[in-house]
Amino acid sequence: MTLPSLTPPNYDDVAAAAHRLKGMAHRTPVLRSSTADERQGAQLFFKCENLQRTGAFKFRGAFNTLAQFTDEQRERGVLAFSAGNHAQAIALSARLLDMPAVIVMPEDAPAAKMAATRDYGAQVVTYNRYTEDREAISRRLALERGMTLVPPFDHPHVIAGQGTAAKELFEEVPDLDYLFVCVGGGGLLAGSLLAAEALAPQCRVVGVEPAAGNDGQQSFKAGHVVQIPTPHTIADGAQTQALGQLTFPIIQRLADDMVTATDEQLVESLRFFAERMKIVVEPTGALAFAGAQYGNVDIHGARVGILISGGNVDLSRLARFLAD
Repeated sequence: MTLPSLTPPNYDDVAAAAHRLKGMAHRTPVLRSSTADERQGAQLFFKCENLQRTGAFKFRGAFNTLAQFTDEQRERGVLAFSAGNHAQAIALSARLLDMPAVIVMPEDAPAAKMAATRDYGAQVVTYNRYTEDREAISRRLALERGMTLVPPFDHPHVIAGQGTAAKELFEEVPDLDYLFVCVGGGGLLAGSLLAAEALAPQCRVVGVEPAAGNDGQQSFKAGHVVQIPTPHTIADGAQTQALGQLTFPIIQRLADDMVTATDEQLVESLRFFAERMKIVVEPTGALAFAGAQYGNVDIHGARVGILISGGNVDLSRLARFLAD
């Protein structure tokens, strides 16, 4: 089974998602750093979705989607594919809504993400991300089991839910000049763009991808979706091959720019978060900050939003990054 609505979302859907998430998702804090401000010559506002339930923004889109299931869909359950954050978000949302969940995860997914997904009560099915097609596996399993497949980014309810993070930021910090957002499949960026269009039309929104996986940047410049091989990058949450059929048109219409950050720049950003701000951030979660620092966007003197997307990283892996 698939969800019936594939109509592109709009800001009204983001606002409805915010109402649906009230009391379920955390309203995450916005942190400041005088050191970051001094280094960048700007005022930076860090929206900390690493402190969201399940440790990432993904809970917003997952719960918003599952909360709209029919009784029959709830009884049969949900199936999703994910490298980790969407997996945990779907698993917890399914538990909160009392429905079964099956998650298709790469066998090399971070151990902490896989363990948490199982702890939330989901069944995990693994695959090889470099040789197998996760979407084909997921479609087959969903058909066999009669479950509803919820993709990690390319669904209107998911996009609308993700947009509530930026909505909160714009409400708390008005008059932002820039917002930097990480990009994998584009769900968070698309939702953020819908929020910006309605609440902060003066704000320039910039997507940030791993340099090794800049399919979104290529698509943005080409005017059509460009697909690439699975990229090799420490930003495991952004190892996507292409933007979605729903996310790309929103990004193409509303985004101001798409920039990239190298793995080395991500490590420097992780080190800053750990040493100066005392927070745990995963590599994908550091993309927005790295893009603001190294993406050749002139933010001097500006008010800049940084959307930290998540903090789910194995501590042993984080220690190796910081020790290098």
